[in-house]
Amino acid sequence: MMLVAFTTLVTICMVFLIEAKVEFKHHNNTEMAAVLQQVHNRCPDVSRLYTLSEPSVLGVPLYVLEFSDRPGRHELTEPEMKYIANMHGNEVLGRELLLHLADYLCTSYLAGEPEIVKLLDSTRIHLLPSMNPDGWKIATDAGAKDYLLGRNNANDVDLNRDFPDLDQLVYDGSIDNNHLMKTAKLNHRIQPETESVIKMIMDNPFVLSANMHGGDLVANYPYDESKGESPTEYSESPDDRTFRSLAMVYANNHPRMSNPSTPGCDSPTNEFAKQGGITNGAAWYSVGGGMQDFNYLASNDFEITLELGCDKYPAAESLSQEWDDNKAALLEYIWAAHYGVKGMIRDAVTGLGLVGAEIHARNITRTDRFNRMDADIKHDVTSARGGDYWRLLNPGEYEIIVQAKGYEPQAKLVEVSNEKHTPALRLDFDLTVATEEPDNNFVDYNTYPDALLQRQMYESQEPAGNFLDYNDYYPEK
Repeated sequence: MMLVAFTTLVTICMVFLIEAKVEFKHHNNTEMAAVLQQVHNRCPDVSRLYTLSEPSVLGVPLYVLEFSDRPGRHELTEPEMKYIANMHGNEVLGRELLLHLADYLCTSYLAGEPEIVKLLDSTRIHLLPSMNPDGWKIATDAGAKDYLLGRNNANDVDLNRDFPDLDQLVYDGSIDNNHLMKTAKLNHRIQPETESVIKMIMDNPFVLSANMHGGDLVANYPYDESKGESPTEYSESPDDRTFRSLAMVYANNHPRMSNPSTPGCDSPTNEFAKQGGITNGAAWYSVGGGMQDFNYLASNDFEITLELGCDKYPAAESLSQEWDDNKAALLEYIWAAHYGVKGMIRDAVTGLGLVGAEIHARNITRTDRFNRMDADIKHDVTSARGGDYWRLLNPGEYEIIVQAKGYEPQAKLVEVSNEKHTPALRLDFDLTVATEEPDNNFVDYNTYPDALLQRQMYESQEPAGNFLDYNDYYPEK
């Protein structure tokens, strides 16, 4: 009898743990941390709660909840993605959405929901609900009605203008097309919140991310900063087609973002919805020193910006509907981390992974029966510490060319289809040691494919990679 009672009690407790829900309310900083801890306690086998390297100006920890079947460690060829919300303290919807996303991932995994189990078993997900907890408190204490109050951090700095401006290096004619922090010079002391996120970006091999804002309803993609003097000119990145597709993933899975009947924030007509609920950032307005472009130009991470609604601080009564409107889009965007190709780059003799190899993609998709595109995507990604890599691509046919210092370059042809909820196409490379001058064997991607055949060379360089000591980039005092 006692055994039956004990079993019943355990069952009731398990059901309670699985069905525990996060309230639809605006959680203060203490409550937000408690929710994250509670979710982790319910799902300790697939989550890890950690804090970034620096707290906010006022000392509030920046909490991140990670989901993975092996939390706390990177698994070879498994993509990593992140969501960051509440960068502007008075733009709060993303903060609450990430708490509910965390709760949903945990609850669904415990319930054995097949798609969520597959997602967590194949993806490492990092959720940072509040990058600017000080600004949130400033906005909330002032009544949460002011359009600007609380936007900045406690030092009154806009964190989305505080990142190193790598766009200008590109516009000034930088020879490199990726990982530009190695040549960046900072002209100001950045804020602790920004510093923490930069370290997070540089220490993890993120493939995909989104930062969540408020004030309009649109998915915004790079570049965010205009090249010329016009504050509203389309600034196309080398991966413009892929970024447009990524933005469309979110917009098309949101019931209002891409719906032309959705009114605009300031007028009955919604220009963003007319163009599919997406916009090039610089075509909307120019942003220098933003987090979105920094991710793309400093690392392998493709980031978009999500403007989640006209009301920056929506009423608590609307949060349930907002979750319903955003849930599918949030999940489908995570799945987009599996687009394109991925694989291992190894030494052909030792089998060891090669860090810092450059992966170049050339679009050779057929345009008709007799012709193909011949378009180099002039933005390379690099292999991570273990030699694994990911290259987000739209469906099509590509030549993938890999080069690593001291090794012969190698090229392979691949057809990308991006089937729904499936891993990226696996494409491995085993490189042989170069027979020519070992310090001068990199091929200039601008000269493909002739350079590959003729072995044209250019000046040697250090292997590119995310994994740099950020402290080296502070200006001398």
